[in-house]
Amino acid sequence: MKIALCSSFVPFVNGGYRNIVEWLEAMLLEAGHRVERIYLPEADEPELLFKQMAAYRFVDLSAADRIICFRPQSHLIPHPHKIVWFIHHLRVFYDLWDSPYRSFPDDAKYRGIRDALRAADTAALTEAQRVFSNSSVVSERLRRYNGVDSEPLFPPVYKPERFHHRSMNDEIVCICRIEHHKRQHLLIEALSHCRTPVRLRIAGRSSGPDYPQQLARQVAAHGLGDRVVLDERWISEAEKENHLADCLAAAYVPLDEDSYGYPILEAAHARKPILTTTDAGGPLEFVRHGHDGLVSDPAPEALAAAMDRLYADRAEARRMGEEANARIDALHIGWPHVLERLLA
Repeated sequence: MKIALCSSFVPFVNGGYRNIVEWLEAMLLEAGHRVERIYLPEADEPELLFKQMAAYRFVDLSAADRIICFRPQSHLIPHPHKIVWFIHHLRVFYDLWDSPYRSFPDDAKYRGIRDALRAADTAALTEAQRVFSNSSVVSERLRRYNGVDSEPLFPPVYKPERFHHRSMNDEIVCICRIEHHKRQHLLIEALSHCRTPVRLRIAGRSSGPDYPQQLARQVAAHGLGDRVVLDERWISEAEKENHLADCLAAAYVPLDEDSYGYPILEAAHARKPILTTTDAGGPLEFVRHGHDGLVSDPAPEALAAAMDRLYADRAEARRMGEEANARIDALHIGWPHVLERLLA
């Protein structure tokens, strides 16, 4: 088939939202399909929102046999055989409306923008032949806010065989975008309460300098400079594979994340236990406390106790890493299943 993969992107910001598109492209090409990847830039600014949405509505992809849409607002593109693999809403207009992450007032103007956006999203989603989500969390949001049913379809990683277990050192790694809602600050605060010499490695890029600078000040204030590596860059895939091969565990502690997140899956492929929190959202669909890793209250003292537990009992940590790896097959996370569902 001729398949168009459609998504939005934030210029110069990488992340899992690009991986899901580009890795699917590679798998479709390998299966013999013709693929076009189409991105339109998008800024989540209320005053620009509807101009950008109109741009999607005027895209003509009639030459494609089907289109698959991912990040909003790509689902607005019209097509008679539109498939949506929905990865998140513009969350500040949905589940984060009553949160500190909304940077504009709750007044008649912005409530009008919110309500119009939700109506447009619902109309575009109901045009689709099928709607998939990347997690049960996102499926529930689609039901609650848009009245749209969807099938959770967990995104795999590209070439998972490159992740492997080699050893278990003293380091817990957190490899993802460095952003406030990913809560790397919570891990640093927790480390200051640890009673074991466990170490922490944080690696990733940020959309701005403020939060990484906050983390650096936090490390210095707690005197943790010899126990925290703060690597504010996109590390290479080879570096990531090596860190995961040798680390003690992987941590991923976002606030109410949309899906389990690639850091969870990469750690599971490397047979490493995963540390997350009770309010992390999507990661809880993968991580079961005491089985695939540890699920802690989102408090520094509780996280510190979990980090100490991983350090003190390597046999338990290794067992949980093995269970995390087995969890991948149990949840049918793999490219053959994804292609079967998307191309049905």
